[in-house]
Order: sequence, then structure tokens, then C-alpha cells
Amino acid sequence: MSIDQWVIAFTGGASAWMVHDHRKTWRLWACAFALVGQPFWFYAAFIAEQWGILVIDLVFTVGWVRGFIKNWKE
Repeated sequence: MSIDQWVIAFTGGASAWMVHDHRKTWRLWACAFALVGQPFWFYAAFIAEQWGILVIDLVFTVGWVRGFIKNWKE
């Protein structure tokens, strides 16, 4: 498994776990973890020429940015 796959697995798993935690501080960090993984998603999709995944990744990035801004402003 390559480094990008490890980062995607860790940041994706961590963010999915934290976004549903009962502690607000953990929920705050869910979007941050997800955003750290986004460049690795872009890289992996681009290298594999998976253009559909690349488009979906753009949608997810906008969603995570929206969540990051919303959660950190409160």
C-alpha cells in the first residue's frame, strides 16, 4: 500500500469517526482531518486517471471546507 493510500485511510477513518462523536471538540477536528487527506485523494485519482473520483473529491472538499468554517466559527 502506498503512502497516499495510508494517509487516505487514516484521515478518512479518523474524520468519519470524529464527525459523529458526542464531544464537540472531536467534531471540530473531523473536518480538519478530512481536509488534510484531500490532496492525497486528488493525487491518487489523478495518477489513476479516475476522473469521476476527482470530480466527487471536489464536491467532498467543498463540503468539508463548509463544515470546517461552520464549526470553527461557533
